[in-house]
Amino acid sequence: MRAVAALVFLAVMMLPLRAEPLTIFAASSLKNAFDAIGEAFTQETGAEVVFSYAGTSVLARQIEQGAPADVFVSAHPIWINYLDQRGLIDAETRDTFADNRLVLVAQSSTVFDAPPDLSSADDLLAILGGDGRLAVALVDAVPAGIYAREAMENLGVWDILQPRLAQSDNVRSALFLVARGEAPLGIVYASDAHVDEAVFAAATFPLDSHSAIRYTASRVAQSDNATADRFLAFLISQEAQQILAANGFSPLSTGEGG
Repeated sequence: MRAVAALVFLAVMMLPLRAEPLTIFAASSLKNAFDAIGEAFTQETGAEVVFSYAGTSVLARQIEQGAPADVFVSAHPIWINYLDQRGLIDAETRDTFADNRLVLVAQSSTVFDAPPDLSSADDLLAILGGDGRLAVALVDAVPAGIYAREAMENLGVWDILQPRLAQSDNVRSALFLVARGEAPLGIVYASDAHVDEAVFAAATFPLDSHSAIRYTASRVAQSDNATADRFLAFLISQEAQQILAANGFSPLSTGEGG
C-alpha cells in the first residue's frame, strides 16, 4: 500500500494549485508537528495553509455543523468513523500516517525514588497527595482522554482515580495543568511531553493497556480544494515523516490505511 501511496504522492504533487488557503482541522496534539509540516508544505508548493487545532471531538462536531474545513485529522478512529458514517469525509482519501504513545507526566522538577507504578492506585494517590488532581482530557469525548480511561480501566485503577481527575477539553490543556504545577500528574501523549520542557514522561503506559493511538487524515466531503489531496499526500512523504519523528510521534511504524 505504501508503494502505491508513494506513486500517488508524486502524481498529486504535480497537480496545479488553487489560490484559496487550505483549511485543516487537526487534533490539538499535532500542533507543533503540523505547524512545521505546514511551513514545509507551503515552501514546497506555494499553497497557504490555515490550521484549526482543538480536541478531535470538537472539530468533528464543527464539521458536522457545516464548518468550512478541507481536511480533517483525527487522533482516534471513533471520530473519523463518526464523520464517515454521515458521509462527511471522502473515505477514499482516508489514511493513517502516524502513531503515538500514552504517558504519565510530571513537572520536570519532580524527583521519584522509583518510576510510578501505573497499576497501583495507592502509588499514584501517594504522588497526588491529599488534594492533588490527575490531569486528563475529557474521558468520554477527547481521544487522549478516551485512551487514558481505557488504560486506567485495564490496569485496574480507574474506580479509585476517577474522582481525582481534572478533565480538560483537549490534551494540551491537560498538559498545561501539569506544566504550571496545577496538577502533580497528567496523562498525555508522548509527543506532548516531548515538546514541553516543563514536564517529563515519568512512565509509559503498556501498549496492551489501551487501543493503538493512530492519527488518520481525510479530505472533508464538502471540500473542492484540490490542494487537500496534495497535503494528504505530503503527510506520508519522507520530509513530513521526519518532522513527525522529531516531534515525538512514531511515523508509520504500525500505521495502516484506514
